[in-house]
Amino acid sequence: MKKKVRNIIIAFLIVILCFSDVSYNVLAKKADYSNYSTLKHEWGLALNNEHKVPGNGESSLFEGKNTYYYIHTKKKKIYLTFDCGYENGYTGKILDKLKKKKVKAIFFVTKSYIEYNKDLVIRMKKEGHLVGNHTVNHPSLPTCSVSKIKSEILDCEKCMKEVTGYDMDKYIRPPMGEWSEQSLQVTKDLGYRTILWSMAFYDYDVHNQPGKDVIFDKFMQNYHKGAIVLMHAVSKSDTYALSSIIKEMRKKGYDFYQFENLKDR
Repeated sequence: MKKKVRNIIIAFLIVILCFSDVSYNVLAKKADYSNYSTLKHEWGLALNNEHKVPGNGESSLFEGKNTYYYIHTKKKKIYLTFDCGYENGYTGKILDKLKKKKVKAIFFVTKSYIEYNKDLVIRMKKEGHLVGNHTVNHPSLPTCSVSKIKSEILDCEKCMKEVTGYDMDKYIRPPMGEWSEQSLQVTKDLGYRTILWSMAFYDYDVHNQPGKDVIFDKFMQNYHKGAIVLMHAVSKSDTYALSSIIKEMRKKGYDFYQFENLKDR
């Protein structure tokens, strides 16, 4: 009798787990997205040097879409995020520095990045970092159809599992910071949280790097509690400024954290 009851409980738990795994996709398939605006928005910020969260008049449109550009906190927390569209020889060095400083971050990767840099992505996961979704082809999501948005996200997620054996962490950085109310809703319904940023630098042009001192100075000018920092793993300047940034911010009482248990909003 006890064995029978145990088997029933196990079967029930398996059903629950299977349902939860597909529920986001079912929701996304059934949803009617025609009521959501497809107007493209390009993420931008009104920066300040008062160490306060920068403003953006469009952030009210994020309500109910699990989209974040900073983390609301009274504590001295900073969140490092790295976009990885292709490899430029610096990601390994970034991982070395993060490991030495005992800092965890999130890396947003494209499908091709996963395919061509399997060992680096596996290393990210093994060393305790999050690996988020940066789509298959890095398109402007608000210009895509609903079905295209889904395939860009889900095909990248599938590639992550097939190539590395790890599940994709359910965070997404929309390419170029471009979004629409529709694209954010589709993303949410696929179970993802959209991560924008409250700090960023002109660091993505590998042929026109600002230098590590510029990145350091910009960081010191704009840091604030709950900052989400966008950095690019292709950047030589970011790579060589990183250790100094971590050291200096810790002197100021700040530390670096990963996303966890983000509240719906």
